[in-house]
Amino acid sequence: MNFPEDLKYTKDHEWVRISGNDAYVGITDFAQSELGDIVFIDITTVGQDVNHGALFGTVEAVKTVSDLFMPVSGKVLETNPKLESNPELVNQDPYGNGWMIKMSITDAAGVNNLLSVEDYKKEIGQ
Repeated sequence: MNFPEDLKYTKDHEWVRISGNDAYVGITDFAQSELGDIVFIDITTVGQDVNHGALFGTVEAVKTVSDLFMPVSGKVLETNPKLESNPELVNQDPYGNGWMIKMSITDAAGVNNLLSVEDYKKEIGQ
């Protein structure tokens, strides 16, 4: 399994790529493998301020629907338009073309609560 070292992670299996005050968010390689074939991404929070830990959308796989939780408080700026017609990109490239949202971070201190790659691997028993 792939866990890029330049990302931050959550216990809910989201990853965060931070660039200044903005960040891209998706689900980890571990999460997509546990879910199986992803068939739909539902994110209706674009333009909204979403608090850390709050629901920002759902991901639907063949056998289940899983909630997506905001890794750090901020405003959802956009969703990945490629996922509308190709949700399987999350399975194929979870850290690249499979990103889910771009957000603006409003609680910079909240970034300190995210997990390092080492801590995330411990969390999932790797």
